[in-house]
Amino acid sequence: QVQLVESGGGLVQAGGSLRLSCAASGRTFSNYYMGWFRQAPGKEREFVATINWNGRITTYADSVKGRFTFSRDNAKATVYLQMNSLRPEDTAVYYCAASTFCSYGCYDVARYDYWGQGTQVTVSS
Repeated sequence: QVQLVESGGGLVQAGGSLRLSCAASGRTFSNYYMGWFRQAPGKEREFVATINWNGRITTYADSVKGRFTFSRDNAKATVYLQMNSLRPEDTAVYYCAASTFCSYGCYDVARYDYWGQGTQVTVSS
């Protein structure tokens, strides 16, 4: 079992930046493949980014590629999502998730075992 707690969301103007954090507690954090997802009102939860156990392999949705950076610090049991050049369409609740069996390219919510409670990101135009 692992518990995930996101933080760092807020209100920002278009073109601004935010850094989301997701702190994990419980079992050995480095065992987990991690993902960030987001859900806008009236829409399904969608993949944003993934990172493998040692942080060397990341994948991004096309909509955020080049603007967002996913990283992890296993010593601190924390992952980060640096979001730059934010756009109004990035507005959503952002969730971090952990998978016990993924190793690469897990873009489906069903592949993840544990979820945080989410943090709201609002980008004004």
